[in-house]
Amino acid sequence: MSRGYPRTSERHSDTIVPAVRETAQNSGFGRPEPGYPPRVTTSTSQQELFQFLEDRFACAQACTECARICALRASLVAPDGPEDQELLRRKGIMCAEVCDATCRVLSEDNHLDEAGIRVQLEWCRSVCLECAQVLDRHTGAEDAAKACRECAQACTDFMATLV
Repeated sequence: MSRGYPRTSERHSDTIVPAVRETAQNSGFGRPEPGYPPRVTTSTSQQELFQFLEDRFACAQACTECARICALRASLVAPDGPEDQELLRRKGIMCAEVCDATCRVLSEDNHLDEAGIRVQLEWCRSVCLECAQVLDRHTGAEDAAKACRECAQACTDFMATLV
């Protein structure tokens, strides 16, 4: 199953993988609290831990990109425009804020439990899909709608690792 980003074996060994390993070794992820990250146990291999962190990082990147594009799209809409423009502006701002918050949750070592992370990811996924539907009705917003859908898919993919 392709998640839209390369797997560990396809990445250059001198780029992301060492950074993920360093993060895992230096940030406490190698010695997680009970139940966090959810897939990591004492019997889990380091490769599975690295894959978990890469999946989490890919989701955070998708959220960041979606937030950037939606904020840009919302800034192009006049605040006192017609009703459909106002809906586009509101949805774009909301999507940018939720994606930004989700990226922060995934990027920081905030010790949210699996349920808390899952709720944040589901919220982000649903807001992104709603925003994409609104963006579909506007010419020139195709890239923003695509970014919303890609972010929603990244959230879905990462939620699948939280079993």
